[in-house]
Amino acid sequence: MELNDLNIFRAVAQHGSISKAASELNYVQSNVTARIKLLEKELETELFVRHKRGMILNSEGKRFLEYSGEILSKVKEMKRAFQDKSNPSGVLDIGIVETVISLPEILSAYYNKYPNVELSLKSGVTEYLLNEVIEMRLDGAFVTGPIVHPLIEEIEVIQEKLVLVSKTKEFNLRDLSTKPLLLYNKGCGYRQRLEGLMKAEGIIPKQVMEFGTFGTIIGSVSAGLGLTIIPESAVTDWVANGSIYAHDIPKPYREISTIFIRRKESYLTSTLQCFMDEIIARRATPLM
Repeated sequence: MELNDLNIFRAVAQHGSISKAASELNYVQSNVTARIKLLEKELETELFVRHKRGMILNSEGKRFLEYSGEILSKVKEMKRAFQDKSNPSGVLDIGIVETVISLPEILSAYYNKYPNVELSLKSGVTEYLLNEVIEMRLDGAFVTGPIVHPLIEEIEVIQEKLVLVSKTKEFNLRDLSTKPLLLYNKGCGYRQRLEGLMKAEGIIPKQVMEFGTFGTIIGSVSAGLGLTIIPESAVTDWVANGSIYAHDIPKPYREISTIFIRRKESYLTSTLQCFMDEIIARRATPLM
């Protein structure tokens, strides 16, 4: 069994298709098929259920998916352990929630200092990114805090103020029950704060529309589709030009922290350590 066989297996498992996996890996389909069959022969068990539209993992395949992920993570960790600590290089996989205003400054400063590091960014909601860090598919992530988890350590990046955003200047909390709410998917820290506020106020939303990107949400609010909750710093320009209006919400629901998290027990590479040092050097706490 070769390490590359694990990458091939995981690509097929992700796509449920030999052809799609071959396209992603830039292999011919026959090579991917042969490697999967060889892997199944070596393990003495089938890993997939084949059907007309492709293939899906069976129970043994799901078990092997966990093992392969752990093996590849350890190999990646081993390679990084031997990097030149004074000159970090390699790939740094970072997760982000889309509204981290200090992120461009941190990334730019880090890249200018360490140009040999390739930054790979994956966006998502807090719950998803937390799981990616725990499973060691990400080196670290900017998420909404605090996070209480025995496997996670965190660095506070910035404290912010959440606001409710609407198309109109006139607003009261009861509007939350009469107009659609435009929110990130489940697992978003901002959404959790709003849901806590509505529960405390006895407000039942009229309709919740889920979106995946900040631009789509704010653009839809500006078009008059509904309301959202977002850090005030993320909508400063929109408010300044009159496209939308920001409205205060009661404490403690308006106070939010953006934090950077990593898995405690994972090897702290020089690449990640330097990134965390840059965060600490540039973090700020604006007034609420």
